Amino acid sequence: MDSPMAGGFSQEQFREACAELQQPALAGADWKLLVETLGFSIYRLLDQKTGLYEYKVFGVLENCPPALLADVYMDLDYRKQWDQYVKELYEKECGGETVVYWEVKYPFPMSNRDYVYVRQRQELDVEGRKIYVVLAQSSAKPPVAERPGVIRVKSYKQSLAIESDGKQGSRVFMYYFDNPGGQIPSWLINWAAKNGVPSFLKDLAKACQTYLKKT
Repeated sequence: MDSPMAGGFSQEQFREACAELQQPALAGADWKLLVETLGFSIYRLLDQKTGLYEYKVFGVLENCPPALLADVYMDLDYRKQWDQYVKELYEKECGGETVVYWEVKYPFPMSNRDYVYVRQRQELDVEGRKIYVVLAQSSAKPPVAERPGVIRVKSYKQSLAIESDGKQGSRVFMYYFDNPGGQIPSWLINWAAKNGVPSFLKDLAKACQTYLKKT
């Protein structure tokens, strides 16, 4: 295992995300195809401990070049404009590390959730293929205090790998796990993830088109 980089991610983790883009790693564990929608295949794996699922998403976003998609994904100010679920979102420097604070709106009567996480972006050259990778995970020692009435999500992990589809679009791999805590039944969390991940990617693609006009 390589030594961890800034943000607590190792080069190995970046390479793993690249490898999934080339050849989905679905063997060896009980990954099941959940749904094919909007040009994406979504697989899930049950986490026995929580009753929640980890997700892997593979597909193509058309008319969305990889560099643009990576920029839009990283642009937090812009995300506040296109993501209707963002209540608050900003970066904060703390002890030489940059963390992201993100509060997500939940429908009444559920409490909002907030996240404090580290993320890192790299561009890798894999046998002549240019791949953009973004890794994110909950901060082990969050420098932002928990707020009354908002539930802190302590277990969050996401990776995104993007490369050109050979045309004007992007081939995308995304891994996602999120335990929102509190008293939400696991069926509801799993339902939201199943529907939320594809619609997030669709919104992201739409945001790319507007970003093009904006820049």
